Amino acid sequence: VSQIITFGTMKAKAAVRDVGRVLNVSYQETDKIAKAIPNDLGITIDRALEVNPELKEKYDTDETWRKVLDYSRSLEGMPRHASTHAAGVVISKKAIDEYVPLYSSDKGVATQFTMTTIEELGLLKMDFLGLRNLTVIRDALSMIEQNHGVKINFQEMEFNDPAVYELISSGNTQGIFQLESAGMTQFMKNLKPDCLEDIIAGISLYRPGPMEFIPAYIENKNNPDKISYLDEHLKPILEPTYGCLVYQEQVMQICRRVAGYSYGRADIVRRAMAKKKQDVMLRERETFVSGAERNGIAKDTANRIFDEMVSFASYAFNRSHAAAYAYLSYRTAYLKYHFRGEYMAALMSSVIGYPSKLAEYISGCRTSGISVLPPDINRSGRGFRYEDGRMYLGLSAVKTVGDALAERIVSDRRQYGGF
Repeated sequence: VSQIITFGTMKAKAAVRDVGRVLNVSYQETDKIAKAIPNDLGITIDRALEVNPELKEKYDTDETWRKVLDYSRSLEGMPRHASTHAAGVVISKKAIDEYVPLYSSDKGVATQFTMTTIEELGLLKMDFLGLRNLTVIRDALSMIEQNHGVKINFQEMEFNDPAVYELISSGNTQGIFQLESAGMTQFMKNLKPDCLEDIIAGISLYRPGPMEFIPAYIENKNNPDKISYLDEHLKPILEPTYGCLVYQEQVMQICRRVAGYSYGRADIVRRAMAKKKQDVMLRERETFVSGAERNGIAKDTANRIFDEMVSFASYAFNRSHAAAYAYLSYRTAYLKYHFRGEYMAALMSSVIGYPSKLAEYISGCRTSGISVLPPDINRSGRGFRYEDGRMYLGLSAVKTVGDALAERIVSDRRQYGGF
């Protein structure tokens, strides 16, 4: 087992700042040049010169600006530094160094090859992500069982509680997984989700790139009669997302249904589009169009469908990934609505080391009518506890107490009785 190396590439603004520093251009001047480059996703210096007339004028008239931008242009896209993949792990039959060269990173041993090369070599790359919210859900369920004698089994539960979707639609999303940022909260208020599919799509759309499709998604959801399809073959694929192309899996389904691709071939197209491999996409267009024509779809329509897939595939999200997140969003919302005290206690216990987040959640509790009591040496636990309608502040949340002392207090109390 080994971690995977990743290479951070030199983006336009970063290149300008690095070049300015090396050329001894003042920080103020370098900052002006960098800020003249728009914040668009994937922006290049050439593109910035096209869209920003002021930048172009300075490039043509100011020798320092021209020099910095010319050097930066030649460095764009080059590796800037090596780091370790956040969750990528390579698993092999024999010792890793029998397959690939290794690199000693600050986080331990990593492969010298990136994940793309690792996969091309046929090695297994897995992403293992730890998630604090799973602990929160577990602790909340344990507290609910203790306080109410209720054992909740999410595995046997349908995701169809109207009260949960009402809570999300109202904007009361504090503490709900993936939905509590200001932008996402507003999106949910506008969308007014009434099924899990809406949450899945919302998580997929609220990212740089797909965000531009959010108004169309909301409009189509509220006005189903306005939805249209380039061809009827697309209807069963795009109907769940109100006519919008949202997921990578939909790209694969279109390839199979419209052009008769195999699962494997459809996945190759998806990957090529996502990674903008122009040569592969050019070859695939002919195959796609001819396959579509065999299914009775006009050549012009087939080309338009392919163009739409290409324009969106670089942003398209993996539905299975979004669905796993949405399940947790629903579960946390369910717990917050039906067992708010226990859920908030578990949630606040998970952020004891983050004072600003803790203060935010305590304020949220008070706003919703839950009184948060000061720490009680005879009632408080290590973390937050909710009992008889009252929230007891966790001993670990008291400055300078720490986990070890809090555990000792609880242990002694259990062994010898109250203080």
